[in-house]
Amino acid sequence: MAINAHLINISKKIGVLSDPKNLTAKAKGHCQKIAATIKSFTLLGKFGLTVVTFFVLLAVFAPLITVHPYDLPSGPPLMAPGEGHLLGTDDLGIDIWAQLCRGAKISIIVGLGTALLAGLGGGLIGIISGYVGGILDKIIMRLIDIMLVIPDFPVMILLAAFLGPSLTNIIIVLALFSWVSSARIARSQILMLKEKTYIKSAVLYGAGTWYLMRKHFLPEIFPLIAVQMIRLTGRAIISEAGLSFLGLGDPTSKSWGLTIHYATSFKGIYYTDFWKWWLFYPWLFLMLMVVSLAFISRDLERIADPRLRKK
Repeated sequence: MAINAHLINISKKIGVLSDPKNLTAKAKGHCQKIAATIKSFTLLGKFGLTVVTFFVLLAVFAPLITVHPYDLPSGPPLMAPGEGHLLGTDDLGIDIWAQLCRGAKISIIVGLGTALLAGLGGGLIGIISGYVGGILDKIIMRLIDIMLVIPDFPVMILLAAFLGPSLTNIIIVLALFSWVSSARIARSQILMLKEKTYIKSAVLYGAGTWYLMRKHFLPEIFPLIAVQMIRLTGRAIISEAGLSFLGLGDPTSKSWGLTIHYATSFKGIYYTDFWKWWLFYPWLFLMLMVVSLAFISRDLERIADPRLRKK
């Protein structure tokens, strides 16, 4: 009888999930929440969201909005912006606009890859550390203390030089030095949550660790982890640009940092007008992306944290 009741319950859930009306209502509810969140953004937050959306569209539709290839010469070297080449060409005659569109894709891949790996991985480590406690918690906290005192960018340079230039290696190196903040935030929240009455009651009724994570811990800390992931995205983009600027990035990626590296390596660029399009535009795109992500993360943190919401 118990098995039959359980099967009936499962079939009801499947029927509810498969009902188009319920799916439409849920989708509409999610869209309304997203719209309400965006509406509560400040002017700077909305500006940042608009800029990031522009770069995402730029990366997705790059093959459709670029006439020239990003890796082959398509015009005279060092051609000024004008007809045929919107933002001019570099010293090899490669179109700058095509390189910047390709660079938007690379920056988003590196930023999201690092944020997902470091944000979710660090959050999971923090949840386990805060909930389990004991020796494991002490070991993880000492490891976090060590990671905090290590100068991250010089070590990133050494690891990037040792592992070799590739986007995968850069994402791994950036994630190794970015998970600490997410782990600390998750651990502090779990230490507070596990003392709540409803968590203790769930444990007494036989709730396991996975159930607590899925039903209670993750829904509570995910907004804060999401904010941290957006910050990590901006940090990863600027770090990748720094590594590429030093010549440690993937030479075939055409990232914004690599474009800046090639521009600044050109002898006498500051004594000519070439910097006005070869160096200025990738710098402008990089600055806009990082600053816009900072505006978005600030507004999301204000929405996610009730203490900041009251101020």
